[in-house]
Amino acid sequence: MKPQRVLTLVHKHLVPPADVEGIDLLTAEWKMEYDVIETLREKGHEVLPLGVHDDLGVIRGAIEEWKPTIVFNLLESFDDVTTFDMNVVSYLELLKVPYTGCNPRGLLLARDKALSKQLMAYHRIPVPEFAVFRPRRGVKLPRKLAFPLIVKSLTYEASVGISQASIVSDEDHLRKRVEFIHQSIGTDAIVERYIDGRELYVGLLGNERVRVLPVWEMHFQKMIEGGSWPIATERVKWSIKYQERHGIKTDLAEHLPNGASEHIQRVARRVYRTLGLTGYARVDLRMDHEGRIYVIEANPNPQLAYGEDFAESADRGGLKYEALLDRIVALGLSWRPGTM
Repeated sequence: MKPQRVLTLVHKHLVPPADVEGIDLLTAEWKMEYDVIETLREKGHEVLPLGVHDDLGVIRGAIEEWKPTIVFNLLESFDDVTTFDMNVVSYLELLKVPYTGCNPRGLLLARDKALSKQLMAYHRIPVPEFAVFRPRRGVKLPRKLAFPLIVKSLTYEASVGISQASIVSDEDHLRKRVEFIHQSIGTDAIVERYIDGRELYVGLLGNERVRVLPVWEMHFQKMIEGGSWPIATERVKWSIKYQERHGIKTDLAEHLPNGASEHIQRVARRVYRTLGLTGYARVDLRMDHEGRIYVIEANPNPQLAYGEDFAESADRGGLKYEALLDRIVALGLSWRPGTM
């Protein structure tokens, strides 16, 4: 790929410092942003990081002044609202500027866990039974749902608001946890049947043609032995010390039933197509003890830090980190709004 002028959109508080000497990059809050920016520079691209919070004007100003050939979008929200990320991408489309990652419609469908599950169920993609609870409307459990259940934010990703208390086994704890989501997270709550089993991830890349990466797995053996629920809580996702203390790790999914890996990859591809995703995404699944697969959710524009799940699975699939970022840029350059 020839060198590009890459305007990189990052959250204002996650702009990497110019001098990182003496900083532990493995634990830095802005590790992903640093990895992407510095790797693109090493590949010969001209990169301008731009901190964004609640002003679209700074994006337009940078585009008009700097004239990038592509925008590398690392935003997960706008003005602290996760579902507003699609509006930033829509704005880039109105400005007719190529960008990396998922299109606005795909972001809209995937961010709403209930809507995405309804679409997947319509296309006969297996998902857990679920119900949505809005604030100030009471909590009445549908007959189709049986305990244990897991309670999550309807729209937040990255395990925000998920802890051991998210698994509930009676109506009293269900009401308390739904209220916690409403009051502490500030979103609707989605309650779904808890699938006891293996936690699996599948990364995908592509627009019209989709490349499916190897099946990845998160291991919770010490948590299981200690009597904890084996789920990807917020601490499991983001605390390195917590991961080390509880022996949590992710790697290539092995010892799957015969043909299961190929089946899981096919299901992930169907999810990608059903939700109209583009660029790159990760599909999260659970396999129960009988080998049945359930799609939990799809995550457009997942974590891209070097050494994290998506990059590691890409590496195992033959895409080194530098090549992965170049592929994401190439997909952004080739994407045309309205083609799907």
